[in-house]
Amino acid sequence: MKRLTALALVLALVACKQDQPAPSQKIAKAADELIAKASGAPPAIMLGEGQFAPRDECAEIPGASEFREQLAQVVSDRDVEGLVTLVANDVRLNFGGGVGANLLRTHLTQPDRNLWDELEDMLTLGCAQNDQGGITIPWYFDQDFGGIDPMKGMIVTGENVPLRADVTEDAEELKTLSWDVVELAGEYRPEQPFQKVILNGKTEGYIATDKLRSLTGYRLIASSRNGKWSITSLVAGE
Repeated sequence: MKRLTALALVLALVACKQDQPAPSQKIAKAADELIAKASGAPPAIMLGEGQFAPRDECAEIPGASEFREQLAQVVSDRDVEGLVTLVANDVRLNFGGGVGANLLRTHLTQPDRNLWDELEDMLTLGCAQNDQGGITIPWYFDQDFGGIDPMKGMIVTGENVPLRADVTEDAEELKTLSWDVVELAGEYRPEQPFQKVILNGKTEGYIATDKLRSLTGYRLIASSRNGKWSITSLVAGE
């Protein structure tokens, strides 16, 4: 909420000074700098344009950059044992009590899970410094989405993504969205090329399935214990 409040404040100040609104990336950057100045922390690195575009807040956390470099390498190599060395003994893997390295090995070798692909995608979606002093990947998972239903909420993963009036690529373009949040208007059907969504609780339209990611999709939480960084949670769902 603190981030969103600052963002709104900066947006209002910019609107008063200019006839045309500044690009959202500049506004978001200004909000980050305002928050960073107040807290004494370095501003986040912007990785895209849009209110919920990926940001990197973790570069200055001691040990976090080295940990993320190791993580990126083992994911790129699809190195099962390498990833196991980066998880805590009690790493949480689901909400049904599933924990531990052995279960992770099983998940990584199940072709229907595509966990490696999930990890690869997450690493492109920024990093948040969480309230426990650790890190959360993707960045957006640690943000406040207001009244959005997390089970229906979807991140629009990209800039200038068309919201269309129908389920065809040449349908009327109602508007374009950049790293915004929408809600599913019905069930999520991953086999379909488009999903019907609702924007701001009122505008209905269709967005390409490959440009949407669930707010409750896979996320990774890591922290430092006795000087060693480890993944403590790798889960999906609410």
